[in-house]
Formats: sequence, structure tokens, C-alpha cells
Amino acid sequence: MKIVYLRKLYNRLVPVSQEDVDTLEKFAPNSVLKCELKQSRNIGFHRKFFALLDVAFEAWECPVLEYKGQPISKNREQFRSDITILAGFYTASVNFKGEVRLKAQSISFASMKQDEFEVLYSNFVDVVLAQVLTSYTREELERVVSKILGFV
Repeated sequence: MKIVYLRKLYNRLVPVSQEDVDTLEKFAPNSVLKCELKQSRNIGFHRKFFALLDVAFEAWECPVLEYKGQPISKNREQFRSDITILAGFYTASVNFKGEVRLKAQSISFASMKQDEFEVLYSNFVDVVLAQVLTSYTREELERVVSKILGFV
């Protein structure tokens, strides 16, 4: 069954979207439903992270490279992964050749709690300021991100 998102309002749980209402209406009135409740991460903060990622990715000047005669273009997901690793959120493993490989930690809602995500965001900003947007201050970068999100 599909997950239904609920919010607490006046000590009652109510559906968040019309789609959630439609899903709940499939059950007969007074049905007893068993579910596991988890508090979602702050979706606004999640969007802020991706706005930061977009600003940094657009500003990043990728070196012009080729592989086997084919041009290599910059990749947003690889960029996110690299910055996440530099921010200290990764798992390490060894490949077949005995070389250490780092894999960015997942930032999915199921994989990372809000407090950990906030630390990742802060470290991500630090890396972006040190590696990509070196002429920006933290406040300037936060202002640009807020403007993208429509808060300014």
C-alpha cells in the first residue's frame, strides 16, 4: 500500500494532500488501520539544500576533458556526491584492486535524520565556499539561496 502523509492538527492526524485523502477514503468508515508513524524531515530545508547545490553546480567551472576521444561534461549528481564526500558524509570500501573507494552517504529522508542533515548542509556550505564560490561569504551565499527559494 502507498504511504499516506499525515500532519497533526488539534490532536488529530489529517491527510496532507488530496492524494492522501483519496487513499484513506478507500477504507470503510471506522476501520482500524495499523501504521508506523515517523516524523518527516523539514522539506523546506531539503529544498534549501538543493537550491545551494544548484548555485554551486552552476558556478563550478569544470575542466575540459576527454575520455577515449569523447568530451566529458559536468554531471550534477557526481558533483553532489563529490561535495558530500568532502563534507565528511561517506562510506569507505575497498575495490578489487585493493584501492579505497568513497561513496557519498544517501541524503534520502529514510537515510538521514533532520539533525544530521543540518550538519551535512553546514559542512556542504563550507566546502562550496572553500572549493567553488571562493569569493563569497557564508551570508552572501545564504542570501542567494534564499532568493532562489523566494524568501527574499
